[in-house]
Amino acid sequence: MGDMAEYTDAERDTIRNAAFGAIALVSKADPGFFSSFKESLAGSKALASGPKEITEILKGGGLPTPPKGDQAAQEQAVTAGLTQAVGILDAKADGSAEAFKGVILEAAQAVADASDGVSPEEQAVIDKVRAALG
Repeated sequence: MGDMAEYTDAERDTIRNAAFGAIALVSKADPGFFSSFKESLAGSKALASGPKEITEILKGGGLPTPPKGDQAAQEQAVTAGLTQAVGILDAKADGSAEAFKGVILEAAQAVADASDGVSPEEQAVIDKVRAALG
């Protein structure tokens, strides 16, 4: 599996931004202050409980950079980032891409489940995340 030393700062940033961006997209799909708080905690907890090779990448390097623009632009940036992150992980380490996909889908589901179940809007975003992960 992957080793932190194998990734450039830019690659780690891409992976981290994609992971946290996916959580943010699902959370924004069903807005509400308290809902967002619960969803963020659930998503972060799911990411933190992932395989070591993934959590090591996610926990380093400072805060993720959220995508700019309207909802469609943010979705496009995050889904492109997810696809790019999978490509980086696939090229660098056996099994890390699959581990990343699993962690992201688990975190996205945890976010959606955190507040009053999964809304149709949240499910639509999860489906886009799944498609972007390949």
